Amino acid sequence: MARTALVTGGSRGIGAAISIALKAAGCNVAATYAGNDEAAAKFTAETGIKTYKWNVGSYEESQAGIAKVEADLGPIDIVVANAGITRDAPFHRMTPAQWHEVIDTNLTGVFNTVHPIWPGMRDRKFGRVVVISSINGQKGQFGQVNYAATKAGDLGIVKSLAQEGARFNITANAICPGYIGTDMVMAVPEKVREGIIAQIPAGRLGEPEEIARCVVFLTADEAGFINGSTITANGAQFFV
Repeated sequence: MARTALVTGGSRGIGAAISIALKAAGCNVAATYAGNDEAAAKFTAETGIKTYKWNVGSYEESQAGIAKVEADLGPIDIVVANAGITRDAPFHRMTPAQWHEVIDTNLTGVFNTVHPIWPGMRDRKFGRVVVISSINGQKGQFGQVNYAATKAGDLGIVKSLAQEGARFNITANAICPGYIGTDMVMAVPEKVREGIIAQIPAGRLGEPEEIARCVVFLTADEAGFINGSTITANGAQFFV
């Protein structure tokens, strides 16, 4: 029987590639989005993957949205917490609003996404949780104290969930992408982009599909002994 997968932020960028790859692997996929109705409708039209709109920073919205997904597609076996935002500023200029917006989406959003699904995974004795962290959660980044804090915190969530879920055949793993050729990265000025690429030994940006393949690997039924791990996918830019 096909597994049901939920991908937050799953209609654009890395999330879209993950949703498409999981569908190709045989999953019934639901992709969430926060606000771009036009992009979500286009994604569904092109892929056949259903999209659901809610704010992962709200527990109530997440709980209601997850209930709708499960009513449509069945119990969720795989959850990929990918939704994330940036509100960059040097620390001395960072506002409390910039701090809380990023914390609410990137860190609390992981709790809000996984927590309502977790009891069902325990009951069914199966689950796959993947959190999309970041190279900047491993090494830090100028102007991203808020973002780096959330992405480092995501790794702590994964390591703890792995210990709690292991005896129920639930795995929790993280992926830390480096710089990936998403619309956001490609929109930066060319000289800035060239500077980024110059720091990557592979000599190029990563592709969203390369991150998606990591997700497919970690969420397979056969990947049950890989738990609490972090896959670093950054073209040899940074080692842990």
